[in-house]
Amino acid sequence: MTQIALAAVTVLALSAPAGAEDWQATLDAARGQTVYWNAWGGDDRTNAFISWVGQETERRHGVRVAQVKLSDTAEAVTRVVSEKAAGQDSGGAVDMIWINGPNFLAMKEQGLLHGPFVADLPNARYLDLTPGSANTLDFTVPVDGLESPWRLARFVFNHDTARVDVPPATMAAFVDWAAVNPGRFTHPAPSNFMGATFLKQALIELVPDPAALQAPVSDASYAAATAPLWDWYEALRPNLWRGGTVFPENQSVLQQLLNDGEIDMAMSFDPASTAAAIAQGLLPDTVRVFVPEGGSIGNVSFVAIPYNAANRDGALVVANFLLDPATQAHMQNIEVLGSFSVLDPSRLDEAGRAAFAALPTAPALPTLEALGPTLLEPHASWMTRLTDDWARRYTR
Repeated sequence: MTQIALAAVTVLALSAPAGAEDWQATLDAARGQTVYWNAWGGDDRTNAFISWVGQETERRHGVRVAQVKLSDTAEAVTRVVSEKAAGQDSGGAVDMIWINGPNFLAMKEQGLLHGPFVADLPNARYLDLTPGSANTLDFTVPVDGLESPWRLARFVFNHDTARVDVPPATMAAFVDWAAVNPGRFTHPAPSNFMGATFLKQALIELVPDPAALQAPVSDASYAAATAPLWDWYEALRPNLWRGGTVFPENQSVLQQLLNDGEIDMAMSFDPASTAAAIAQGLLPDTVRVFVPEGGSIGNVSFVAIPYNAANRDGALVVANFLLDPATQAHMQNIEVLGSFSVLDPSRLDEAGRAAFAALPTAPALPTLEALGPTLLEPHASWMTRLTDDWARRYTR
């Protein structure tokens, strides 16, 4: 997007906000603050985007962003829990967290989050916040204004078309494909969210009653829902890379295996990551994205503000900036991050829509239509139970 288009959308985004006087007070209080944004640090493009956000918020509002790079979001949650236990109800070290699923549920249940605040952000007018919309639910748990959306994620597979003409069409079909191509596929360890999502994607397809996954897990529902999953996995595992005895730590390691030709397929929670990796020389230009016939898991990534954040006003300014149409268009640019926007296109004006329409494309970048239906995440309690069970069964 050109600088002119970026500036035009920004002006439109910042004009005549609701509650202008209250928001000006927030801007005034935020000036000079440094927001410690605790965020998973395992993706260079995301880290670069967060750095860009900090440069822009400092230039416009005098608010710096310092990314605290996490290997697991639970690290930040534990810090806030510890501060509360110590009676530190203000001046906390964590100002903002990139959070989802079980971690959000844990903080919400323990009263560790500031808010509700989302509806008070001026740029929230670009969001669909109707009950039941993707921006109001986090792994089936109502957000209740306690976290603000900032990017869309979709679980996808990719394959090297030079070695795989037709990838598996369903999760069940991975068993037959791996039997014919032993050692040519694997997944990250489920202790990493990518590996956990791989298991959840299979669970959604194989579960006898998908509706059961939208409620909190119980012993009875878990046993009935996962029996077909573990049968499927037992058939798949012997034909995984290294016989299913060793698993890549994360997506980056998995991608390197694909690039090195050790495996033929990989996976991602970012449909644009394949095109980006090709452009960076990290994958062959023959790699393409695919999803199972019935669609794939999708969710919204959120940011939340702990109840005791030291720089709460600055965090509100950053959360609002993330929803600026110019920011969202910049983020969706394949040359920047490529993550799909959380904004409702029908709420954008002509200039905003034009900014998105002008974004560059690439042969390996799928369209929204090609990604098929978005499948709902199971309730957060399912992921915890599933990953613990996998570790018990397969970790020696």
